[in-house]
Amino acid sequence: MSISADSRPDATRGQRLPRSARRAQLLEAAQAAFVENGYHAAAMDDIAERAGVSKPVLYQHFPGKLELYLALLDSHTDILEGLVRDALASTTDNKERVYAAIAAYFDFVSRDGAAFRLIFESDLTNESAVRNRLDTIGLICAEAVAEVIAEDTDMPEAEASLLGMALTGLAQVSARHWLAQGPAIPQDEAARLVGTLAWRGLGYFPKVSGEGTTTQAG
Repeated sequence: MSISADSRPDATRGQRLPRSARRAQLLEAAQAAFVENGYHAAAMDDIAERAGVSKPVLYQHFPGKLELYLALLDSHTDILEGLVRDALASTTDNKERVYAAIAAYFDFVSRDGAAFRLIFESDLTNESAVRNRLDTIGLICAEAVAEVIAEDTDMPEAEASLLGMALTGLAQVSARHWLAQGPAIPQDEAARLVGTLAWRGLGYFPKVSGEGTTTQAG
């Protein structure tokens, strides 16, 4: 089957695109280069070639490689935060909410383009701007979980925060391991398996059901 001109990698070379469309095109090419080669080995020449543009066009949108990397981090940390918050808001059943939060990380690592590698496996953590973003997204997701735990159990903030970090850490490490192992376990089944482990621990804490009373969360 022949490939049409519009589907070739260099089909947009020389074409004038709206700024937002060109930016998205450049970010997509940069993501592929960073995921495949890592930050240090990825070259601006390669990114421009992947995008089908000249280097001057690339530099018109991004003054350097670090700016490209940070723009990608901002985009994908926003996606991860949205997945986690949506999962927590998807139900008031705490058991299902734990499963949904775990599943959010499995969803994130399985997305096309392997953007999760930029966040969970970055080779640029010695750069303060990168480190700050990675620390911030980890804390944001953990605190979102912690808020729910504190509200439902009346647990002190410090303890809820620790459990929130533990749950999100479990979720992201397990999701990455599952992806690396291949399709031996279907995604939904894998997420629920890890969610069952998490719920066995979190379900132990009593849920506040009214003033002065608690019920065991089962």
